[in-house]
Amino acid sequence: MPETNEKTAPRQLTVHHRGRMGQLGIYFGKMLRMFVYQSDWKVLPMAALIAGLVGMVIRNMLCISMEGTFMACFAMVMVCVWNGCFNSIQVICRERDVIKREHRSGMHISTYVASHMLYQSILCLMQTGVTLYITQVVGVQYPEQGLFTPWMIVDIGISMFLITYASDMMSLWISCLARNTTTAMTIMPFILIFQLVFSGGMLSLPSWTKPLSNLTISNPGIKVLTAQCDYNSLPMTALWNKVVGIWYEPVSTTVTLGQAMDFLQNDKKLPEVEELRQKKFSELLPETGDAEVDQSLLSLFKDSTVGELIDSIAEDPVVQQNRDESYTINTTIGRIISLIGTDKVQHYLLYEVAASSANPDYVLSRSNVAGYWIRLIGFTFLFAALSTVTLEFIDKDKR
Repeated sequence: MPETNEKTAPRQLTVHHRGRMGQLGIYFGKMLRMFVYQSDWKVLPMAALIAGLVGMVIRNMLCISMEGTFMACFAMVMVCVWNGCFNSIQVICRERDVIKREHRSGMHISTYVASHMLYQSILCLMQTGVTLYITQVVGVQYPEQGLFTPWMIVDIGISMFLITYASDMMSLWISCLARNTTTAMTIMPFILIFQLVFSGGMLSLPSWTKPLSNLTISNPGIKVLTAQCDYNSLPMTALWNKVVGIWYEPVSTTVTLGQAMDFLQNDKKLPEVEELRQKKFSELLPETGDAEVDQSLLSLFKDSTVGELIDSIAEDPVVQQNRDESYTINTTIGRIISLIGTDKVQHYLLYEVAASSANPDYVLSRSNVAGYWIRLIGFTFLFAALSTVTLEFIDKDKR
């Protein structure tokens, strides 16, 4: 039997599959190359454009009033959800055949998902930085003192990153479920609408929808940003703005002389009326332009208080005889408020009404903010786990 030449003998090929850490480096490097060569970097200028547009709208709203702050936080959360969702909505389904082939060749699904988590976390971090920078450039004013860091903008950045990252992982799972990019992009609008409608933000929802709100990333997102902007300590401007809008609206009412005298004599012990009664008559003289009339009134009553004049008029026999006579008073909303005290009414409508509208969900405290961060982190790992489980069945794909 002829001897076999070692040089001509066929070699037996041995395939060595890398371990999980080795595969992690391979796939992470692949994603970095895709970032550069497949234009995945375009998500950054897109994030900058969206941040600029939203920032120009909310720059005069954030941390100014309760209503403005809430709307601004809602807008920022939607920006984060949008960025996160469109980062990863196509990354799995566009290479589904490649994943299936490499899985059969020894690829670990958990390692593949972990590489996406690492890559997407860096992408979300860059988007958060771009968003914060651009919004500051266009004039958005963030609070100064932070809870966990010396700067609240850093705390807010952590919240925005967690919102973006959780949305990214949610979108990654959808990409695992979809068989192609068309299906994924068809599902995406419904996910965004669900996040918007059931966020518990701009739309009033019935009580039975609360479990659905708890399933959204936007719900803890809005709450954490609103709390960090110290919502409960801000004024509520809606009611005062409404009053300013009707300042010159005419008001007409009919009262009897007796009712007017009883009110001005403060029979109900109202502090506002008592304050008016303590004022000097000279302080309330109108600027009529008639110097002689003003001087004559001043000479007669300059040392008298309003209360003293009212009491002396009320005791006049003629006034007593005509207590049942009715009079029509024509004035304006503004004059009535000025009589009570404009600053006092404004302070009451801005702060006292706001205090009654304080929401325990928006308390500025470490425990409250940390609780929302934990919920967002929980969403992140939940969707990552679902992505891993879903891709484990990719070999059963009939395509």
